[in-house]
Amino acid sequence: MGEQALGPWRKSSHSMQNGECLEVAATPSGRAVRDSKMPASPVLTFPASQWRVLLAHLTTD
Repeated sequence: MGEQALGPWRKSSHSMQNGECLEVAATPSGRAVRDSKMPASPVLTFPASQWRVLLAHLTTD
């Protein structure tokens, strides 16, 4: 935690409009993730290598 987000926070186009989603932003070394309902709360950060592993697990059929 603690790395500053570089770009805009984005949420998936598959997200519903009820506010129950995660937002993702680029950081200098990977990605940051936050709760869209509580944008001022702490964020989780992932180095680029761990982010790729997470996405691979989430997108595996």
